[in-house]
Amino acid sequence: MTDSSESSGTSEDKAGTASSVEPEPEAGTVTEPEPATAPATAAGPVPAAGSGIAPTAFLEVRDLQVHFPTDDGLVKSVDGLSFALEKGKTLGIVGESGSGKSVTSLAVMGLHRASRQQRSKVRMSGEIWLDGKELVGAEPDEVRRLRGREMAMIFQDPLSALHPYYTVGQQIVEAYRVHNDVDKKTARKRAVEMLDRVGIPQPDKRVDDHPHQFSGGMRQRAMIAMALVNNPELLIADEPTTALDVTVQAQILDLIRDLQKEFGSAVVIITHDLGVVAELADDLLVMYGGRCVERGPAERIFATPQHPYTWGLLGSMPRIDRDQTDRLIPVKGAPPSLINVPSGCAFHPRCPYADVPKDNLTRTVRPELGQVDGGHFSACHMAPQERERIWTEEIAPKL
Repeated sequence: MTDSSESSGTSEDKAGTASSVEPEPEAGTVTEPEPATAPATAAGPVPAAGSGIAPTAFLEVRDLQVHFPTDDGLVKSVDGLSFALEKGKTLGIVGESGSGKSVTSLAVMGLHRASRQQRSKVRMSGEIWLDGKELVGAEPDEVRRLRGREMAMIFQDPLSALHPYYTVGQQIVEAYRVHNDVDKKTARKRAVEMLDRVGIPQPDKRVDDHPHQFSGGMRQRAMIAMALVNNPELLIADEPTTALDVTVQAQILDLIRDLQKEFGSAVVIITHDLGVVAELADDLLVMYGGRCVERGPAERIFATPQHPYTWGLLGSMPRIDRDQTDRLIPVKGAPPSLINVPSGCAFHPRCPYADVPKDNLTRTVRPELGQVDGGHFSACHMAPQERERIWTEEIAPKL
């Protein structure tokens, strides 16, 4: 049988080492200096890595860098990312494909370095604090003991994440027994209970079915059951509604919300769909080119977004709460190469307002996250007053 933790993100062949490897400094690299004078929250200040300041949030990511050396150059998938999350709260991470969302989640889970061969193919630095434990510098076995019990992940494609040879019940049983000293009968009873909890009909019979005998929505429910079987305190959902029809999407989102209330878990939901995070997220983090360009309370970002990329995401999202007379406004161009990230603001080749700041600033100097108000941060060279004017007069009326 496959390693029990494979299907719940805890297998040996997925177990990422957490030892820190400092990347070679890149010319022009600018970190995100954020004040550490207040407790870290998802929308508040996060101390810099190496500051020696004890974490105050349940999950704190500080100056995370995940780089992949390739024959073509260094792929900077995540390049200085910081955020925090409290128990019982939901953080939404949004951005286009290739912005670094999934790489971030795999780094938190410790899945980037499953073997010695893979360790040579990734450079990780920064800090990841989970309930007071630092994971980047921790031993791989220690991270593996946490994975599946204290943190778990719902992967994008349940059909490929679940093993086709074993029944759904066998995989949930195995994931439960690797972290609990119980017999197979007790573990099977727990598997049936979890399948019933996530809304699978006749769980006592379906527990013996194989993944291909489940529909897409049911496979996703089974993945959620597997992820939550050990009552983890952190749940990462990576595109949990991809390839599901709208009705099933709504059911899955309602299920995640209900289970979060029941288990009190901290939830990170990763998606490119702003409609999904609008339903679930307390706080929002917008990623572009491996970096955070805006973060803060979800309601505030939806009401008064402060970055042109966020404006573009909102403009390309259909609305059902009002009449849509004009065509949706796409974000022109394509996401940048993470090997050759544009100088200055990475979004400037696609930004219609790149020439607003004077002295060619957007093309030469990379903007740092600056506090707009309260816990709202944005990385943009435009003055806050100018951003407010553009949003109010040009962007908001078109949405």
